[in-house]
Amino acid sequence: MDRDRLRALAATLSTAGFVAPDEEAHELLARAGGDDALLDALVGRRLTGEPLAWITGRISFCDLELRVDPGVYVPRWHTEMLARRAVELLPPSGTAVDLCTGTGAIARTMCAAHPGARVLATDMDGRAVACAQANGVEAYGGDLFAPLPAGLQGQVDLVVAVVPYVPTSALALLQRDTLTFESPLSYDGGPDGTDILRRLLTESPRYLRPGGTVLVELGGEEADALSGDLSRLGYVDVAVLLDDDDDVRGLEATWST
Repeated sequence: MDRDRLRALAATLSTAGFVAPDEEAHELLARAGGDDALLDALVGRRLTGEPLAWITGRISFCDLELRVDPGVYVPRWHTEMLARRAVELLPPSGTAVDLCTGTGAIARTMCAAHPGARVLATDMDGRAVACAQANGVEAYGGDLFAPLPAGLQGQVDLVVAVVPYVPTSALALLQRDTLTFESPLSYDGGPDGTDILRRLLTESPRYLRPGGTVLVELGGEEADALSGDLSRLGYVDVAVLLDDDDDVRGLEATWST
């Protein structure tokens, strides 16, 4: 790889405000494969704010290389913590359901760690379902649990999900250009961010076995807002997941009949 070209491209990306210019320059140059015209087109797309993964068609997630199709929600680095926790919670020969799967990143991570487990996934976006399937995930199109095949009721060990959980009023605070390219449906969790989270918690007991676990990504305010629902619905052993900066990243709870 031409070091001068790499430095120049990294400088261009840095000036434009991208936070990892060296890494992005490497990925764009690799994707262009020495085609200068293609490189110019790829860089032009990136400078508009288009997600890098849509441009390169790939992303690294939990040490796996995953396909990312244009228009499909791009998994974030902080979701890796949720995926690794899902691996810990899923029995080697258990059954898991990954809701709002997107590229299938969490589902694929569980499959790779537990090849003897059955991992199913769902998403409302047909592009996401196709992308997850291309990544080797058993994925179905539809809303939350609705598209799952029959016979799973009471059999699932783990329900994991990254559903939309941003309060509607906070959508404008998202990172620059996020909603220029990605759909608000991937983020909008309703007035307090818990609309879909509450539905998930309400519907999960139909599928979970006694002692099964719900694991969801959310923020601190959403975790607090759900405490009453968790108790009312019969969940126990509720734990809030914190990252290395003590920011709330997720919540897990055990279903107890």
